[in-house]
Amino acid sequence: MVLVLSMSCADLSDTKFLKLAHGLDTTHPVHKGMEFMKEKLAKKSGGKLQIEIYPSQQLGTERQALELLQIGSLAMTKTSGAVMENFAPKIKCLSLPYVFRDREHAYKVQDGQVGRDLLLASEKFRLRGLGYFDAGQRSFYTKDRSINKPSDLNGLKIRVQESVMAMDLVRSLGGAPTPISYGELYTALQQGVVDGAENNPPSFVSSRHYEICKYYSLNEHTAVPDILVIGTTAWNRLNAQEQIWLQEAANEAIAYQRKIWVESEEESLAIVKAAGVTVTRPDKKQFAAKTNELLEGYKDDEDMYSLIQQIQAVK
Repeated sequence: MVLVLSMSCADLSDTKFLKLAHGLDTTHPVHKGMEFMKEKLAKKSGGKLQIEIYPSQQLGTERQALELLQIGSLAMTKTSGAVMENFAPKIKCLSLPYVFRDREHAYKVQDGQVGRDLLLASEKFRLRGLGYFDAGQRSFYTKDRSINKPSDLNGLKIRVQESVMAMDLVRSLGGAPTPISYGELYTALQQGVVDGAENNPPSFVSSRHYEICKYYSLNEHTAVPDILVIGTTAWNRLNAQEQIWLQEAANEAIAYQRKIWVESEEESLAIVKAAGVTVTRPDKKQFAAKTNELLEGYKDDEDMYSLIQQIQAVK
């Protein structure tokens, strides 16, 4: 069993280690953000509180990592908001299509009252959010044709995350949503299990999916953030000062990661274009119109519709 907090040379030192597992490659800007957090935490605590990072699904998928947090066998993880909604349903408001006007609007929502409330709403599920990393905007990439209008998705099997919202979105556009683990997606694309997927540019590059999918259509349907999560078991084992150090390190890492994210997006698009990928920018209004019914469908859900209105009201 992976211990949440282990003592280094227990008889000689009071150093605590937090184990953090995630599914991304070490070249990914979100991983670099977590490395930054690790350095800041060690410095703030004088080495008394440190993070050990296990990338590339070494300790399981995002869902499995969250389950390990819940039972206290792992301290921290990075998970997509789309996966987190399975554990804290209200968070699915962050996965709604075109709910954010732009990147700055998304940051204001995440860093404001709505975002803070959502981070703590998962505590009853033994999960506490520490903040949001920028995971860009998700767009479709496919093997055989470019997606320039919603009807181009008709009949295509599109890999989605384990998210009801993601499945509803692809279905509303005419595609056939197919949940597949991120680690299994490269092979699934190779073997024709799915015709395409959707993700942000850095993930498209780090996964090397561009080697198979030669069409990338930047319709930017969602801006689902990555969420830094700690299990309440691990959080409650930290004293008040340690909790402050960790939250401060997380906040600084998020600010750093958001800066390098934009650079990474530009670099990623240059890489895929050089590799022969056709990159297009379809009219997003067509896709927004087709998916608007998903937002309107929550009018009968008082809590969810209130969240949508609060997000849209943020200036």
